[in-house]
Amino acid sequence: MLSADLRKTLNSAIADTQRRRHEFVTLEHLLLALLDDPSARKVILACHGDVESMRTALEEFITDKMEALPEDADTSSVHQTLGVSRVLQRALLHVQGAGKPEVNGANLLVAIYSEPESFAVHVLNEHGVTRRDVTLYISHGVAKGQEPRPLVRRTESAGNQNPFDDDESDVDDDPLSAYAVDLSEKAEAGKIEPLIGRDQEVTRLIQVLCRRRKNNPVLVGEPGVGKTAVVEGLALRIHDGTVPPALAEGHIYALDMGSLLAGTKFRGQFEERLKAVVAAIQEDENNILFIDEIHTIVGAGATSGGTMDASNMLKPALAAGELRCIGATTYKDFKSSFERDAALARRFQKIEIVEPSVAETVLILQGLAPVYEDHHNVKFTPEAIETAATLAHKHLRDRHLPDSAIDVIDETGAAARLAADPDDEEAKTIDVVDVEAVIARMARIPPKSVSTDDRTVLRNLEEGLREVLYGQDEAVAAVAAAIKRARAGLGRADKPIGSFLFAGPTGVGKT
Repeated sequence: MLSADLRKTLNSAIADTQRRRHEFVTLEHLLLALLDDPSARKVILACHGDVESMRTALEEFITDKMEALPEDADTSSVHQTLGVSRVLQRALLHVQGAGKPEVNGANLLVAIYSEPESFAVHVLNEHGVTRRDVTLYISHGVAKGQEPRPLVRRTESAGNQNPFDDDESDVDDDPLSAYAVDLSEKAEAGKIEPLIGRDQEVTRLIQVLCRRRKNNPVLVGEPGVGKTAVVEGLALRIHDGTVPPALAEGHIYALDMGSLLAGTKFRGQFEERLKAVVAAIQEDENNILFIDEIHTIVGAGATSGGTMDASNMLKPALAAGELRCIGATTYKDFKSSFERDAALARRFQKIEIVEPSVAETVLILQGLAPVYEDHHNVKFTPEAIETAATLAHKHLRDRHLPDSAIDVIDETGAAARLAADPDDEEAKTIDVVDVEAVIARMARIPPKSVSTDDRTVLRNLEEGLREVLYGQDEAVAAVAAAIKRARAGLGRADKPIGSFLFAGPTGVGKT
């Protein structure tokens, strides 16, 4: 669909052709009309083109080089040249591919460059209006002679910026507010939960941040052990003033990789955004950049077959100590992606965040309990908190403490709030039975099996197996003995309880 201004421009070109008694509408007629088109004229002026000088050159060429029809010839209908047809078609295809609703004069101006042998393109180039300048201004709003600005919109992606929009109220010049989350502001607003324990890890984190060079820690641990919580806890301690003076003025920003990548349509937009974020961080030596899932920067922004990615753009600043960066990733991703880039890995100091024990998890839950009690209007008994940690470790084996235990008390509180009378403002007390019921639903096991005493099960393990397996006493005895040895503490926690090979003919009961 053609814009209203472009329809007027095309009609003007046709009328001018008829007035001059020419048989065909040429690219020169089209460019002459585009000089008065609002969007095309704005682009030409932004590229430092002299509109009046271009008009004079086109007028002279049309008058001197194009023959007029005889006076008695019919000029009511004019035809367009093949060049004009190709230009219109290319402009339409380009706009459709970009997902825009209509073609304007600026789109047509760009399409004219696809006819390099025409006098129209010669006039544009002679007056310094090159194709690169035009496309750069239309794509990024960067006028000729200006440096690209790291501008982003709050309401739409940078890839959708339109330099012809007059309303610039939604443009934000601060890349940190657009592509990062201010953890210090979250701490000030009370939106960060307190960090319980982890004193050794936080101390090492602070030590690495205070180094002169390579002051970039990377937290490595299994999912759910609290890597992000350690960084948020540091932000909270900085806000509370409980950190050494060297870090007292620290300001932590968490990079949002999703926002950084979203809407990047053109080559270089991602790099421009990342450079803007890094430059903003470097403006203040107290700023600290936090990249969760830091392995994602390896390969981010690289083109097929290219080697330049986000990690390579960060390496110089990281090595020189000009940029303090905290990373967080899992063991699997650290080994498969992050560690393979040796030049990047050596600029970071690895800090392992191990899974806390059940006893440490109980202390963490006791510290977090007031937050969840206020949210759900409940009261957790000490026994319920201890049961949540113990049973989460026992039954939710595919997840790690303390995340799994926190989920248990959160879901238990939610279940109690939903079951409570809306008119009853008194806080409901949550005990062991409530926690066991939630664990049973989460682990999909019978409720009576949740808190069964291990000693009772082990005592009757062999007899119970023989009641359902007949004629396989030797195999049952071997498996039961291995389980009892492991539960007695004679095995290693990081090794399998036992490895068995059941061999025999088909149908004897191996499975």
